[in-house]
Amino acid sequence: MNGMEQIQFIDLNLTVVIFLFLVGFIGGLVSGFIGSGGAFVLTPGMMSMGVAGPVAVASNMCHKFPKAMVGAYKRYKYGQVDIKLGLVMAASAIIGVLIGIRVQEKILALWGEAGSNLYISMAFVIVLVVVGGYVFKDALKLRKSGGGEAPVTKLAQKLQSINLPPMVNFGTANLRISLWFTIPVGFFTGMLAATIAVGGFIGVPGMIYVVGASGLVSSATELVIAFVMGLGGSIKWATIGMVDIRLTLIILAGSLLGVQLGAIGTTHVKDYMIKFVMGTIMLIVAVSRGLAIPKYLTDLEIISLTAGTNQVLMTASFISMCIALGVGALIILGAMWKSIRSEAKTEAIAHYGKV
Repeated sequence: MNGMEQIQFIDLNLTVVIFLFLVGFIGGLVSGFIGSGGAFVLTPGMMSMGVAGPVAVASNMCHKFPKAMVGAYKRYKYGQVDIKLGLVMAASAIIGVLIGIRVQEKILALWGEAGSNLYISMAFVIVLVVVGGYVFKDALKLRKSGGGEAPVTKLAQKLQSINLPPMVNFGTANLRISLWFTIPVGFFTGMLAATIAVGGFIGVPGMIYVVGASGLVSSATELVIAFVMGLGGSIKWATIGMVDIRLTLIILAGSLLGVQLGAIGTTHVKDYMIKFVMGTIMLIVAVSRGLAIPKYLTDLEIISLTAGTNQVLMTASFISMCIALGVGALIILGAMWKSIRSEAKTEAIAHYGKV
């Protein structure tokens, strides 16, 4: 019996359905706000309920493209999406998706569900700590500098100055860069999306720090890339029987509500807040996935822990996941409320001032 035949879909009860709906809502809220697709909340959220890693990744990608389409359209109306940049990045990203799914198939065949869960969790921890730590640090630095839009990084400035045909102009992002410098960012975005259903970890920071787009435009444009990757990845995952349509529909129902609210929130906050939210949630989710790793190592008989110890670690992992969801929602909604109140106060002063 190979690894894929050993995968079992979880049983659904009312508690699980409600939890997954809330995970979907907060994932959508985060997605609309920071443009990462929200999968770094959704995939661990499903895994914390006992969903096999490959099924969580596949079902997540399946729900991603309709949600990303809604978020992209919403933010396009606000003038934040660079369609051309999104499609250029998506072209190389879809290649990365197909290769990444092939890697997942190999791991499943060799080591089964436990091996895939370990692979996905370790990928989460490494990427979350590295990218989340850097983004969080950058957000704090930007906040201290006054909270305005971040300047173009030195790396991006250097790459934009290199005349390596074909050179491409991106109007909304207000930059010109060689196509060859966008290809690696797109490819690794797709690879990561196929591995853990999260492409925004590389896509958004890549567009900010490598290509040179602003945080606002990058987070919005990532939704275009997420749509293309989600559609292509879903078709591929479905052919090998890894999509649980029940999970897809539940988290989609919640996330379609959240993504619109999150997109509206971007019009009321400063650029550094998007990075602050992204970095904070990443680091908390990293702790959640890290606590689950010993259980998977025990299942593979690499280490030996008692059932009680593994249960404590998995419970702590679940609690950490819940904390990440709560913190993410509070930060986004709190920032929106504070900004809206501030704007309303300013308008009131201006109105009465004129009177």
